[in-house]
Amino acid sequence: MDHELYEWSPLPARPPLRWPGGARLAIVLVLCLEGVEWQPHGGVAPPAARGAVYPRAYDPTVLSLHEYGNRVGVFRVFDVLDRLGLPATAAVDAVLAETRPLVVEECATRGFAFAGRGTSASRLVTELMPADEERAEIERCLAAVAKAAGASPTGWFASGYGESTRTLALLEEAGLRYVCDWPNDEQPYRIGRSLVSLPAAVDLDDEVAMRLRSVPVGRWAEMVTRACERLAADGTDSARLLVLPLHPYVVGQPFRVRHLERALADVAARGDVWWATADDVVDRFGSPAPA
Repeated sequence: MDHELYEWSPLPARPPLRWPGGARLAIVLVLCLEGVEWQPHGGVAPPAARGAVYPRAYDPTVLSLHEYGNRVGVFRVFDVLDRLGLPATAAVDAVLAETRPLVVEECATRGFAFAGRGTSASRLVTELMPADEERAEIERCLAAVAKAAGASPTGWFASGYGESTRTLALLEEAGLRYVCDWPNDEQPYRIGRSLVSLPAAVDLDDEVAMRLRSVPVGRWAEMVTRACERLAADGTDSARLLVLPLHPYVVGQPFRVRHLERALADVAARGDVWWATADDVVDRFGSPAPA
């Protein structure tokens, strides 16, 4: 590695990880709630929005499809989680919190945890962004989510997994506890000076799998259940973690949502899974004190 953000740690050399009730696998469902900006602003677009906004292209099928998730899809996902009695963590960006607060309020009513996500689904944080601008975007997002949710976000899951070399330090400066942008493990670990990394399963991310890689929805659901089966088996001696990102504009479509419900129901029937929020996992793992 060419950085000192975390120690290299081969999994067999670690102390065993234990979850409550002897669960072999903890699952954190992350509901990615995103707004889109229709006007070009000179930023870098995340992969899922690229070509729709920048520099002069204008594609309503991409822009309005994201908005579909906030108008329709998210309520289908809420229904699934309500029926199954599952908790979730809402990763919310500033534009969504400022313009669609009702969606955030619905999450708060359900007792979801909250994470920040940046400015919008149209903007990706990169090394090209000045530090003051990145700091301002983080502050705007956290303030907007706190206002809409009635509770401050405690972690971060960036739109498009975008970070700069300054991001972790800025998240620490903002008082956050965890980050989900580093998909390099199956357990939590310490990153930076005072953060916990909760690695998102990028290959199971519904947007990445179905929108960017064209994985059929039935295959995606099978991937989720097979991953949980293997992670639980591997977690016999040292428990594992699955952070599963879900985008309402993707998995909330009428032809996809039944596959989501089937996959989650199949996993919930196992009996060796701890369904947790990101806050629950960080509390259990232990948030390190700043150096």
